[in-house]
Amino acid sequence: MDIKGVIEPRIPVSTYRLQLSGGFKFSDAAAIVPYLNALGISDIYASPYLRAKSGSAHGYDIVDPTVISEELGGEGEYELLIRELKKIGMGQIMDIVPNHMCAASSDNIYWMDMLENGENSQYAHFFDINWNSTNKDLEHKILIPVLGSQYGVTLENKELQIAFEEGAFFVYYFSNKYPLTPLTYRNILSYDINKLEDAIGKDNNDFMEFLSIITAISNLPSYLETDEGKIIERTREKEIIKKRLNILYNECVEVKSFINTNISVFNGVSGNPRSFDLLDSLMRDQVYRLAFWRVATEEINYRRFFDINDLAAIRMEDNDVLTETHKVVFRLIREGKVTGLRIDHPDGLFNPVEYFRRLQKRCYIELKISDYEKTVIGGRKAEDELNKEIEAIYLSNPDYKAFYIVGEKIFSKNETMPPNWLISGSTGYAFLNSVNGIFIDTENARRFDELYSKFIAVEDNSSFTGLSPELIGKRLSFREIMYEKKKLITQVSMSSEINTLGHYLKDISVIDRHTRDFTLNSLIKVITEVIAFFPVYRTYISSYEVTDTDRKYIKYAIARAKRRNLSISSTIFDFLENVLLMKFPDDYSEGDKVRWLGFVMKFQQITGPVMAKGLEDTAFYIYNRLTSLNEVGGHPEDFGTHLSEFHKRNIESHNYQPYALITTSTHDTKRGEDTRARINVLSEIPGEWEKLILRLNKALEKNKTVIDNKMLPDRNDEYRLYQTLAGVGL
Repeated sequence: MDIKGVIEPRIPVSTYRLQLSGGFKFSDAAAIVPYLNALGISDIYASPYLRAKSGSAHGYDIVDPTVISEELGGEGEYELLIRELKKIGMGQIMDIVPNHMCAASSDNIYWMDMLENGENSQYAHFFDINWNSTNKDLEHKILIPVLGSQYGVTLENKELQIAFEEGAFFVYYFSNKYPLTPLTYRNILSYDINKLEDAIGKDNNDFMEFLSIITAISNLPSYLETDEGKIIERTREKEIIKKRLNILYNECVEVKSFINTNISVFNGVSGNPRSFDLLDSLMRDQVYRLAFWRVATEEINYRRFFDINDLAAIRMEDNDVLTETHKVVFRLIREGKVTGLRIDHPDGLFNPVEYFRRLQKRCYIELKISDYEKTVIGGRKAEDELNKEIEAIYLSNPDYKAFYIVGEKIFSKNETMPPNWLISGSTGYAFLNSVNGIFIDTENARRFDELYSKFIAVEDNSSFTGLSPELIGKRLSFREIMYEKKKLITQVSMSSEINTLGHYLKDISVIDRHTRDFTLNSLIKVITEVIAFFPVYRTYISSYEVTDTDRKYIKYAIARAKRRNLSISSTIFDFLENVLLMKFPDDYSEGDKVRWLGFVMKFQQITGPVMAKGLEDTAFYIYNRLTSLNEVGGHPEDFGTHLSEFHKRNIESHNYQPYALITTSTHDTKRGEDTRARINVLSEIPGEWEKLILRLNKALEKNKTVIDNKMLPDRNDEYRLYQTLAGVGL
């Protein structure tokens, strides 16, 4: 059978997003397929539907990427949906989440195994964890910032409780469940063991088995063991121990009573602080450290999705991780059930270029090898042959795309899609903002500047929510607010990540005698300032070569940060610029170069989350000149879109990425089209709008509240509130 030749991807004509949940399952989606077809929809665009955290309303908090969600109807109802789609020839774009997993569910076997076994876990490499923290209390440990109060208070409030389940010990914090590392089982099993001996006798077979289990536990290699043979031994023996202990627990009444009594002792007595010493000692010996949630900002040592502690980033750059987490995705593509992919947040990946390249190659293989072809050619041999075939295709056509893939890329001003991403385009944010802009009267930009500045200006020195005192009473600069808020994010919610980068850069600086005297604090300060001024979400450096585009962004950020911080030696900024631009000293070894590149790629993974949190989640709620402009991928400093510019952008998009999605709203937009449309109308009637807000302000002044000598809501929030009321039609 001839399996040579390229494949043309199926290009959707029109898509309709289906937000699947417990209230709208696969069967519900199947029921509306005929209706969607009648509307002219060519492809459904399904939200993530691999197994997510129980009760998830969105599906992005994946706990098991190898299973189709049972809460959505499982494989059975999924097949019903597929049959309905195939009846009328509709395709399906599947939304997948390659950047992170939910770390707040015991259903995540990868995360749970890592918490039990630390660096020796077979899944430790799945997660981006700094096991060599400069904080000695976290060396070879992972911080879990989940507690609602300080650890000691939580402990003595009996909110941490040990439980025994099927041969293993766990600690519960309310519904959160964490495994104990097997070596520490002996803490519980050996405590007051004389009581068990007195109860059943030292020659009793069950007692001897109990002692044998404790001995086996004591002989387990440590979770810090590095020898591969010892790691394999530990992985095997700990499971045997659990089985033996579970059998003994269920068959011997005395052993069961003894274990339950010891658990009760370890769980402590309310009002007796010393009774929690045993549990405290046990917790200190775990792979993880449970901590107050506020500790995360400074000490968290695993990479997250933005600053969300419950979503742990995964190392998709590792081929094992990609293979494991995409099992179902590739199967569904092979079976013809999925005809396109939407990739969530690719900017969070270590190397998006390489990810998309691997993804396209794998899609090609799945499309080419049917079960029948595997039988004829011979399984792995067929796959090996196809790998050679696709390599040959990419040698002659580096831009070849076998499958329809779009990426959730958010563009900064004048930014375009990286040319080496093997995808068909973005998910439509740029068009969303462009089309919204043509319904804004651009001629009234200055009038709205004056109106907004006049309304929020105050005579006293009270501080607005989210505004620094030096901005009070001044005409607000969106660029200045964005700088302030990005800097705030680096200092608060992501300070731990910035500190880690600082230590990384310090290790690089000491290699060269010309830079070794740069202090850690000065390096962290410079990193913070440069990221705050970074004009795009991230750069895409993955080798010793830097593109002109990335060089332009880096040099811009460095120059702005230099001008803003004249008290900091310019040589430190120059050093960071050289690092980011891959300008090595002549005598650098290959190992030093690899470390240098490693820093740059980690730096790139942080600038994106800082931009997202500082811009979309903060600045967009502070700069309120016209809130319909404050959308994901939007540029509120531009007051609308001229019609000629709109057409120009459409022509460029058609020429550059003709098969990208276009949209007017998504699940991520902050306001719906109707709300934005009503707010847009205000741009046409600045006079009437000014009269209305002044009248509302006067009428509602008496209903304001004074908290800490501040009148709330402040005038900036008030201005946004009035736009929101107009937007919802009140």
